[in-house]
Amino acid sequence: VADPNADADGDGFTSAGGDCNDADANVNPGAIEVEVTEPDASGQVPAPADEDCDGAIDNVAPPCDEGLSLEDFDPANGARAIDLCAVASREERRWGVLSARYVRGDGSPAERSPAVGLFDGFGPNVHVQGGARLLALSTGSARPPDHLDACWSESCSNYGPGAAPPGFPQDNPDCPPSDFINDDIGLEVVLRAPSNATGYEFLFKFYTYEYPEWVCQDFNDQFVALATPAPPGSYNGNLSFDAEGRPVSVNIAFFDVCDGCPLGSSELVGTGFSPRHDGGTRWLKTRAPVRGGEEITLRFILFDTGDDRFDSTALIDGFRWIATGGTVSLETAPAVDPR
Repeated sequence: VADPNADADGDGFTSAGGDCNDADANVNPGAIEVEVTEPDASGQVPAPADEDCDGAIDNVAPPCDEGLSLEDFDPANGARAIDLCAVASREERRWGVLSARYVRGDGSPAERSPAVGLFDGFGPNVHVQGGARLLALSTGSARPPDHLDACWSESCSNYGPGAAPPGFPQDNPDCPPSDFINDDIGLEVVLRAPSNATGYEFLFKFYTYEYPEWVCQDFNDQFVALATPAPPGSYNGNLSFDAEGRPVSVNIAFFDVCDGCPLGSSELVGTGFSPRHDGGTRWLKTRAPVRGGEEITLRFILFDTGDDRFDSTALIDGFRWIATGGTVSLETAPAVDPR
């Protein structure tokens, strides 16, 4: 008779502790359910499994951001808007969100302001990438142009001068940035990864009034996705930058939504940014590695650099744990077939 207190597969869970398959380290109460639809190396689609040992097979969790209001400033709902639904606690070993906060660039608390918005779409042509809402961070106003709190110009200020994390603004050798930041706003989440996860991914999109007049200036705004602990290949923990190491700004290689750009200007319509005079990126996807069961802190930050003018907005959505095996490398690239 097998010892119910033994951990035969070395995953940290025993049969007595709820491990329903002690011969597979990817199956335990700390795992995430994986709905596998693609063939493996043998060419066969693996049989469905109950990875999280809850007694049901392939019961992938549904979205959790229905009914959230645009003006909501509860950081737990900000996490839900980017599709971080599961909640964890220090007392148990299940995966999920351990805490969430709206913060300034240095991690200090951020007071309520219109710099945060939970959108059900950004204009008529930019759609949510998971669930019913996406998170918008703005150095001005994260509100649609017909909202009472909308910014009626290219420059609105909520917070004033701020302090950047060490090593930021991220250097761009071609366009060195100022050391000073303003109107910095971020969502910080502390997460415990599923025990079978090897990585995670999220989607984002960046818009700015700085295009086209102010390309390659020392005051170009930046969006940063800061991870602690920092994975290999990151820039001081920043996960999101192009192949040349340029941070997310008006200077990034993927800045191709504008009048005359490869993707045209339709994704600027109805956003408050001008289809003729402003610009942005396409949907981009960042992937990063993680160890199963690891606790990580992600701080998504947007800030004005060098001044408090010509505001920018970042959209974040579609967070997903990767638990299909294989090695995950740090990468930011255009999202394939976004909604």
